Amino acid sequence: MFQVDSTATDICSGNNDFVCEWIYDVTGNEQVARAADWFVKRPLTVLLIWVVALVVNRLVRRAIDRAEARMVRDRERRLQERQEEEVRDGRFADHEMKARQKALDLTQATEQAKQRAKTLGSILRSAATFTIFTVATLMSLGEFDVNLGPLIAGAGIAGVALGFGAQSIVKDFLSGFFMLAEDQFAVGDIIDVGEASGVVEDVSLRTTQVRDINGTLWYVPNGEIRRVANKSQQWARAVLDIEVAYNTDIEKAGRVIKEVADEVWHEHAPNTTIIEEPEIWGVEMFGESSIAIRLVCKVEPGEQWMTARVIRARVKEAFDREGIEIPFPQRVIWAGSDTAAEPE
Repeated sequence: MFQVDSTATDICSGNNDFVCEWIYDVTGNEQVARAADWFVKRPLTVLLIWVVALVVNRLVRRAIDRAEARMVRDRERRLQERQEEEVRDGRFADHEMKARQKALDLTQATEQAKQRAKTLGSILRSAATFTIFTVATLMSLGEFDVNLGPLIAGAGIAGVALGFGAQSIVKDFLSGFFMLAEDQFAVGDIIDVGEASGVVEDVSLRTTQVRDINGTLWYVPNGEIRRVANKSQQWARAVLDIEVAYNTDIEKAGRVIKEVADEVWHEHAPNTTIIEEPEIWGVEMFGESSIAIRLVCKVEPGEQWMTARVIRARVKEAFDREGIEIPFPQRVIWAGSDTAAEPE
């Protein structure tokens, strides 16, 4: 080991700088020792910092790529399992055209999942690269005795000011990121986000575009979405409360309603695909003029409304044939007279 005297330590600012102290010990020249520190040791340290930064950035990007690929594989697996389940159930065995359309929809959903995963991966890679290189830059400046305190303090103040001024935008972006990551909904899904309800036409990091039943296109900031009701995932349920008069035979009415629902179930008509046997849940409520019998049908997502319309129309025809009355509003009025007592 080289022997370093106190003079070398003082010249090298007492920082235990091995290169500076060693050069001074060999040459005995203060200027050469300090020049070696500035032009040899510090550049090598900066070079090492950036080499490590590049390696770390590469490893992080590779990890993100693997997570992106895993996300796509998981989504494809779920869609494939769903398709296999539908094939096992024979849901579209009698309707080749609808089976083809369903397969096309699943293919499109897979492509959307891939695009969504690529978007998230790109965002994460950019954020990781920015963070790693920013840290490397600050460490490099520190090697050349740049006072980072004011710089960091200024950046902190600017960040706080920007955060307060653009907190809604930051909130929108964060919410959009997690919605995409969690696959809460996709383009083409029917959702309810509170004030807006309809078909999703576009999803970005900042806003979600929803077109409602009246054709109005809503631009909903992602940060304002507190809850999401997705009506297009896996399956839906058509719930019908069919009212009959109080003097109706409840068992007969329920049987007629069930026969109509079973007829629609076996038809597998377009946009009215019932995937399980319809159920009569019984009397739902007693109204002012009628009794409500509840019918529920498990259907393809997005088809619950058309299925309910078709069943209502056919129930009306069946009730007319069977003589079952669909009641009108009724009131019972009691008429009486008050006899005033005659004074004695």
